[in-house]
Amino acid sequence: MCAEYVHGYSQREGRRLGDQATTLAGLLHADVRFPQGSTVLEAGCGVGAQTVVLAANSPDTRFTAMDLSEDSLAAARDAVAERGFANVAFRQGDIFDLPFERATFDHVFVCFVLEHLAEPRKALLRLKDVLKPGGTLTAIEGDHGSTFFSPDDEAARQTVRCLIEVQARLGGDALIGRRLYPLMRAAGLADVTVSPRFVYVDASRPELEEGFTRRTFAAMVEGVRAPALEMGLIDEATWERGIRGLHAATGPEGTFCYTFFKGVGRK
Repeated sequence: MCAEYVHGYSQREGRRLGDQATTLAGLLHADVRFPQGSTVLEAGCGVGAQTVVLAANSPDTRFTAMDLSEDSLAAARDAVAERGFANVAFRQGDIFDLPFERATFDHVFVCFVLEHLAEPRKALLRLKDVLKPGGTLTAIEGDHGSTFFSPDDEAARQTVRCLIEVQARLGGDALIGRRLYPLMRAAGLADVTVSPRFVYVDASRPELEEGFTRRTFAAMVEGVRAPALEMGLIDEATWERGIRGLHAATGPEGTFCYTFFKGVGRK
């Protein structure tokens, strides 16, 4: 089952996803290339933030970008069309009830999706089913518990814990990155390898300060303000101090660290 998407579907969230994909393209996609003529399912494409990177990096691959939300698919179509890519088709569908025959695709790609699912192992089983024998499944997830920063700030750490707890109460898992290997193995994938992708930001990397610390991570935390307060996880004054504390990590003396995990397994 799909959990409620903790970040919502606002235009602001769409921009955040785009900032995230652009900023992290090298870190997450540098080694994601698919063979010429192969077919790839991108499951849970959202607004197309990852789709445009995939299409650019593998121009001779045929992608099918699928999402449950028609509104998100419309945004993804626009993003792909704006860049002139002709190697992407779109399909509305549910990961738990895929609209494809068994053994349809050479490869499956899923990014920042499993964390929002109440049953990620079941999702991987469904995705494996549409893979051809010998095909690969690539999954990329973050782990909000891997966050640390300087100057350290207890209120800022509380706001991050709020994001983790809100997502858990909505049925997701913001700590799923650390579970990626056992999840993929439990789904029956073979030759599973998981590699950490570490983000380190300081004042010498202003593009990461702006693109990742401020416009990706801090913006993601800020997006759960209302539910965190409604659930009584934090008081308003502490929340505001915490957000200021997160932004202080982008100051001249600040640093920020986070870890993503990329897993690849074979059917």
